[in-house]
Amino acid sequence: MSSNSFNARARLSVDGHDYHIHRIDAIENSSRLPYSLKVLLENLLRNEDGRLVTAEQVNALAAWDPAAEASSEIQYTPARVLMQDFTGVPCVVDLVAMRDAMTALGGDARKVNPLIPAELVIDHSVIADVFARNDAFSVNADYEFKRNQERYQLLRWAQHSFDDFLVVPPDTGICHQVNLEYLSRVVFTREGPDGLEAYPDTLVGTDSHTPMINGLGVLGWGVGGIEAEAAMLGQPMSLLIPQVVGLKLTGELSEGTTATDLVLTVAELLRKLRVVGKFVDFFGPGVANVPLATRATLGNMSPEYGSTGALFPIDAETLDYLRLTGRDPHQVRLVEAYAKEQGLWHDPEHVPDFSEVLELDLGTVVPSLAGPKRPQDRIPLAAAQGAVRRLLAGDTQEEAIAGGLDDAEADSFPASDPIAVSSRIERDTPPHNYAGGEAAISWPSKPATVHLGDGTEVIDHGSVVIAAITSCTNTSNPTVMLGAALLAKKAVERGLRSKPWVKTTLAPGSRVVTDYYNRSGLTPYLETLGFNLVGYGCTTCIGNSGPLIPEISAAVNSHDLTVASVLSGNRNFEGRIHGEVKMNFLASPPLVIAYALAGSMHVDLLNDSLGEDTEGNQVYLRDIWPSGEEVKAVVDANLEASMFTKGYADVYHGDENWRSMHIPEGDRFAWDESSTYVQSPPYFEGVGPVPDPIGDITGARVLAYLGDSVTTDHISPAGAIRKDSPAGAYLLDKGVEPADFNSYGSRRGNHHVMIRGTFANVRLRNKLVPGTEGGFTRHLPGTDTTTIFDASLAYAKDNTPLVILAGSDYGSGSSRDWAAKGTLLLGVKAVLATSFERIHRSNLIGMGVLPLQFRDRETAQSLGLTGEEVFSITGLAGTDELPGEVTVAVEPADSSGGQSREITMRVRIDTPAEEAYYRHGGILQYVLRQLLDA
Repeated sequence: MSSNSFNARARLSVDGHDYHIHRIDAIENSSRLPYSLKVLLENLLRNEDGRLVTAEQVNALAAWDPAAEASSEIQYTPARVLMQDFTGVPCVVDLVAMRDAMTALGGDARKVNPLIPAELVIDHSVIADVFARNDAFSVNADYEFKRNQERYQLLRWAQHSFDDFLVVPPDTGICHQVNLEYLSRVVFTREGPDGLEAYPDTLVGTDSHTPMINGLGVLGWGVGGIEAEAAMLGQPMSLLIPQVVGLKLTGELSEGTTATDLVLTVAELLRKLRVVGKFVDFFGPGVANVPLATRATLGNMSPEYGSTGALFPIDAETLDYLRLTGRDPHQVRLVEAYAKEQGLWHDPEHVPDFSEVLELDLGTVVPSLAGPKRPQDRIPLAAAQGAVRRLLAGDTQEEAIAGGLDDAEADSFPASDPIAVSSRIERDTPPHNYAGGEAAISWPSKPATVHLGDGTEVIDHGSVVIAAITSCTNTSNPTVMLGAALLAKKAVERGLRSKPWVKTTLAPGSRVVTDYYNRSGLTPYLETLGFNLVGYGCTTCIGNSGPLIPEISAAVNSHDLTVASVLSGNRNFEGRIHGEVKMNFLASPPLVIAYALAGSMHVDLLNDSLGEDTEGNQVYLRDIWPSGEEVKAVVDANLEASMFTKGYADVYHGDENWRSMHIPEGDRFAWDESSTYVQSPPYFEGVGPVPDPIGDITGARVLAYLGDSVTTDHISPAGAIRKDSPAGAYLLDKGVEPADFNSYGSRRGNHHVMIRGTFANVRLRNKLVPGTEGGFTRHLPGTDTTTIFDASLAYAKDNTPLVILAGSDYGSGSSRDWAAKGTLLLGVKAVLATSFERIHRSNLIGMGVLPLQFRDRETAQSLGLTGEEVFSITGLAGTDELPGEVTVAVEPADSSGGQSREITMRVRIDTPAEEAYYRHGGILQYVLRQLLDA
């Protein structure tokens, strides 16, 4: 029960129902706080207990200084936890293993049980094996179940064994879209000690794109699975009160631009500002002009611009969306009454205190792509052709975009709009018109002839081989989805077809999309272009794109072609979409279809013809692009609340495969030693009731020496498992045929597979083996190249601890949980980096790995480190409190003849809670001992 030191407890009556609330305005001058911090303030007031959540924390938040760096620690208690199956399965595996450890230490296994609601949506396992066929959905669903039955059996057992644990079965939807359309309450209600309580719906999720729900006014962000497990087990989350950036929106989007164009613009804008670890709050008169689905798209991509979350306030648009999606009328009235009572209702004239304010005129947004390997690298559509050619010719990203703008013609899309000049590149000059006499941009060409069916085709560098309407980022938005379908209709009616070398897939985030496609009569046109339903799941966006067309795959490999994918997703990091596709561009669903028709990134969609109609006339994108009025008419005529209530009425039911599974009984799971999907992890081996003292790290070798912007997609196993990889060798040894390897994500419940895939991304560049890409290194002091996994085994045999050397922004991206777990299990004791992404740093600590940061203006490169040295980290042993800095002794390589030296590095363990986790060897061990003592 709350200590109520601030006399905040009050009552709210709605429709004759009384709710206990904690008034935010009990704190003087709280109205100055941004929306996101008001939600945190209520969280503290409600959970104040004098022990974990104290009055001092409330006062620290009340006294928030917008200009100050994040410093004061508070304890945040989310209302619920959201998971997807890739990260959710290892969460369940860890909880099951914790039950075993609790029993081994003489405790009650049933203490290991979620104490707040946990909701898991199975969406990451379906692979687009089959496409452009009417039976693609059913065939892919059957493949998915056959591959993942062992994992799904564990999840079914967990749903029956754990309290407050719900599972949305496979082939139902994507977790963030299901969360947006069904799970989120906006205002949460739960029985308290004195009756029914009402408070803001808040959550943490085991997926980086959890902030999609920020568009609904719900505060939530992505965390590692280990943090989510602690939250499920009743542990509040340590959080430094963040800075909050206010993004003022004015105006409205121009005709021809989409929510996707807006989010790519915002991603570029905020990435330039560097908002890592900060909250972003949208405010201003333009907020009312942003539809809810567009708000969700903006929230979804907050990891791409680095913020913890990107929150919209509650307003009339929020209520309209709740009604549209079939929420209970009383719940909608409760949301409105609570928001207005608590000062959470949007006032377009009110400007809260912000750490920094940016302004964006929505009317300046233009059609855009992002790529070819980072979501923040926006390219105006007008510049796309030139930019791609310059990238193929070897220009850097910045040179390619600037040159692309210079090469663009004045006729942008629609024709009245000016060309946007990227503000991110300081040397950009206004583009100029070409009269047609300019020489063509030279780019390398290596055409490959391919026989497809009865025809012969030619592909080259820049050919589009994947066009995927995928990901909750955009498939939750009926406007862009129906806009794409209308474009398909017009294309088909003019006689256009997708190019035969393009793999075309449609994977929406909920069944409601299929319902409104069918109701509007637009499904046949999508299918004519090859965009048949392949599944309800993330598919291409997370690397589950399935194989390329075999003949295309052979040509790409034999000619070493740099080909492209275009997808409506949120991530396009190297190696993520498909191992054979080096260029990946994010785009709106209508542009995905346009590039499927074009078949090449060399086509200038604003000026080049997409083909001829049945009468021999040239057809341009402007001829088939639907107007805003056309799209709105179809949306209004075909989208209604009954679709959502009907679509989610049986959301937990599942198909016959799901319902017919045998469910083991008992409080402890019966591990199957022969399973290649689910194994008991080693985190609790040798764990006693009290932690061992912290020691120094001596005689460590460098396992990998990495550069800047190494993402967790480079670190964490993801995508397909190669036959010639260490993980492939393990599975072959277990009798698994290559056709049944499945993806790394589906095998996250088996640490034997995952450790072999850590640091094994095909695009990883390790400076210890220059000129080599992939999961390779050297077993120092030797010179021979070996796999990172085999080197770790050799070091373990010698009892040699390991470290990672890295550059700036280490650990951005998703797939974070195993990026930390795999690092630990490879024997890595510390990561020495220029800077860290927030969540990966936290997860390293959560697994007992020490994050050390070079001092300002120092890097591994500036210090002349080669990675061949021997490192010893001292200053940890015998300390009652961890020091702010440690000494790293660097012994030169045997043959270098260099001098020994010492460098000072910052210990990036930022809060007392993080220190407690590190002292216990990790957050799981800490929680286990807390439960054991309870």
